[in-house]
Amino acid sequence: MDLTKILTITQIIIAALLVLLILSQSQGTGLSLTFGGGGSFYRSKRGIEKTFFYSTIILGILFVANALVLFYL
Repeated sequence: MDLTKILTITQIIIAALLVLLILSQSQGTGLSLTFGGGGSFYRSKRGIEKTFFYSTIILGILFVANALVLFYL
């Protein structure tokens, strides 16, 4: 397999994982909280929620980096 195919398969896997992480984090948020209504309730991220948050950031960076490499090949 050449490098382009490997990077394309990697891009698909990263995209799927990124979608799963984002969807798992949006549980329990109402529509009013999404658009800024519903008060000023703030809580810190702990445990697995914090891990999901940082994993989403890392996968997002990898997704963009992989897309740029694919673009320039």
